[in-house]
Amino acid sequence: MAVQQRQWGTTPSISWTLPTEREVLQNEELTDELKRQGQYEAPSETDKKQKLLIQLQKIAVEFVKHVCRKNNLPQSIINSAGGKIFTYGSYRLGAYAPGSDIDTLVVAPRHVSREDFFEHMPSILEKMLPAGAIEEMKPVPEAYVPIIKLMIFGTDIDLNFTRLAVSSVPFDLDVKDTNLLRGLDDRELRALNGPRVADELLELVPQKKTFRTALRAIKLWAQRRAVYGNIVGFPGGVAWGMLVARVCQLYPQATGSVIVMKFFRIIGRWNWPQPILLKESEDHPIQARVWNPRLYPTDKYHLMPIITPAYPAMCATHNIGPTTKKIIIHELERGGDITDKISFGRLQWKDLFTKHTYFTKDYKYYLSIISGSTSKDAQASWSGFVESKVRLLVQALEGQGTIGVARLFNKGFAREHRCKDEDERQSVLRGDMQYQATNVKTETTDNINDPLHNAVAQGNADATTSTYGSSEPVRDANEPHAFYTTTYYVGIELAQESTKKLDVSTESRDWREQQCRTANYEEGRNYLNIAATRRSKDDKAPLKPLRL
Repeated sequence: MAVQQRQWGTTPSISWTLPTEREVLQNEELTDELKRQGQYEAPSETDKKQKLLIQLQKIAVEFVKHVCRKNNLPQSIINSAGGKIFTYGSYRLGAYAPGSDIDTLVVAPRHVSREDFFEHMPSILEKMLPAGAIEEMKPVPEAYVPIIKLMIFGTDIDLNFTRLAVSSVPFDLDVKDTNLLRGLDDRELRALNGPRVADELLELVPQKKTFRTALRAIKLWAQRRAVYGNIVGFPGGVAWGMLVARVCQLYPQATGSVIVMKFFRIIGRWNWPQPILLKESEDHPIQARVWNPRLYPTDKYHLMPIITPAYPAMCATHNIGPTTKKIIIHELERGGDITDKISFGRLQWKDLFTKHTYFTKDYKYYLSIISGSTSKDAQASWSGFVESKVRLLVQALEGQGTIGVARLFNKGFAREHRCKDEDERQSVLRGDMQYQATNVKTETTDNINDPLHNAVAQGNADATTSTYGSSEPVRDANEPHAFYTTTYYVGIELAQESTKKLDVSTESRDWREQQCRTANYEEGRNYLNIAATRRSKDDKAPLKPLRL
């Protein structure tokens, strides 16, 4: 008599076959390669993070009690108020690399406000953590979801805040309980969505260890191939996680290596815009807006919809456009070809993780979108705003008849320069590197992970009201002073072989003027320019400037 098997996801599984010896061996080889690629942290680091989270839980409870006492609430309420730390993102999913930050959320009862969070939490952190433990602390009150960026004992912590419409937040609070959403405003719903999605996702995969192995591999592949990052039109970490989870549902007993191999063919040949769903959508009395293309016209335009499993269901990939969709599908097809050869022993797992050739081979022409500011903190806000608008320039370029592909690279490059005057700043904005500070290395925006930059780029902060580091440094007129830039690159592929000249002057000028007319731009403090370059026939040579 056949045993009835659970259905994972919205459709029956494709196969319940147990792994073969060869598949088990391939999974061990994949895990070994991921370790060689530095995707697993040392047990001592894991233990350190766990102890830090225990300490943060104690701090969250003390923070809530402190606010209660400030508000002169009865002792009975103070004793029962509680407070809870939740993790989400890659850390909660268990697929994070060494040095990754930990996304955390402080959940408090209704009598604790966001103003309380910024007024009292910093001092409580300093009081309860050992002296010198906090290496960096940056509150970002402008962010839509309140956040304090921390570096504690060498670990990056994004400490977010929300409150519930309840009088008590016990330690055993189940964040998946949809009744907790009652009485919350949009920003409170959005904050709670992080841990709710992560917890739901983990419950919807048949084997967590298999899921985590496969997700580590897919995330590494996506980062190496530069198809990672929601803001610039690619899936982010949670979206890639949901894609991996869907494949796990279709092969409940497969190894991580098999999931990776199946992943590229299943997702690469998915019938888009049919959405990826891990569970059927659910209704709830609070009537929050959920993704539904039949009700909301804008949802119909999502090209590769990947829908979050927690209520209210949202599309995690609304930024994907025609070009990024084309690139994603191309890279999935390429990944499938490689894993087919790995399956037959003709290639190794390391071949899947080969780095992209975006700057050395893929394109002949490039645009450099260079934003600049006269202070570091002003640049954090301004560069975040520019990053959020670069996709509009790409859309304009794609509508131009001579351009076949305009691909935005998935991260910006932050540099510090030493300029004596306006002429030298303008030279930097044209792409001149001779004034770059020699003692400060170029860093990518994902490595810097500045909280204000991220909040503005994601549309979660109003840069026009920012007071975050707003003061200008005092300068000696006779000495070079710092000038901060962030550069985004757009690779250009011409539509016709006969086209010899790249002319994007109209699109570039119109886009730049639009951004500089906004309230986010302050003349004399913020700068923006677009420079064109052409790759030399010698791949090792630098890019050559072009005139727009």
